[in-house]
Amino acid sequence: MLTVDFSRFPLAPGDRVLDLGCGAGRHAFECYRRGARVVALDQNGEEIREVAKWFAAMKEAGEAPEGATATAMEGDALHLPFPDESFDVVIISEVMEHIPDDKGVLAEMVRVLKPGGRIAITVPRYGPEKVCWALSDAYHEVEGGHIRIYRADELLGRIREAGLRPYGTHHAHALHSPYWWLKCAFGVDNDKALPVRAYHRMLVWDIMKKPLATRIAEQALNPLIGKSFVAYATKPHLPAGLTDTAAVDAP
Repeated sequence: MLTVDFSRFPLAPGDRVLDLGCGAGRHAFECYRRGARVVALDQNGEEIREVAKWFAAMKEAGEAPEGATATAMEGDALHLPFPDESFDVVIISEVMEHIPDDKGVLAEMVRVLKPGGRIAITVPRYGPEKVCWALSDAYHEVEGGHIRIYRADELLGRIREAGLRPYGTHHAHALHSPYWWLKCAFGVDNDKALPVRAYHRMLVWDIMKKPLATRIAEQALNPLIGKSFVAYATKPHLPAGLTDTAAVDAP
């Protein structure tokens, strides 16, 4: 299940991609299949080891084009172990709502992104997320949980302040919002509640089969209750002699 829409965020074979806070690796795997040179980074060592196993399995199965590479590594989003301007593309999906210093993370992403490079940021959408917080304290008051809810204009403002230029937004995963509302209503750790189990089965069926009816329904519902807000931006090329600070402050 991808949150980034690669029809709006195209990759070229050979692009160097950083999937920051990659989690289970869903976007990293897609980039690898598209011929990118991928680095999947996360602070969770257990997840990184699983991602590395999947990368190896994909290579063995011939799922990645010739020239594509994939590396999984542990790391700190606030102190990325890469030189300046190392990547053509950076993806950070459902991560920034967990990090107190979100401006610091944005600054690091901008540092390692090449001028002209592209960035995709996804976060939980304000409305559906606000419902989850209202229904359950346990949903967000956990170690490593969500510490903020972004409004769209707030996130776009942060992106611009970091020196990036947003070029598109959309919402995703409308069918997942009711699932999380049910989880919050019946208990976030209660997977035995019948409504939760039934809805989960439907979601798994939808992800695996991709039937036309649910695809149309989700497309129609995304602007209303899409669970995720997705923003795309580019890092501008600076004129010769112009500093980053001057570029950001220029009218």
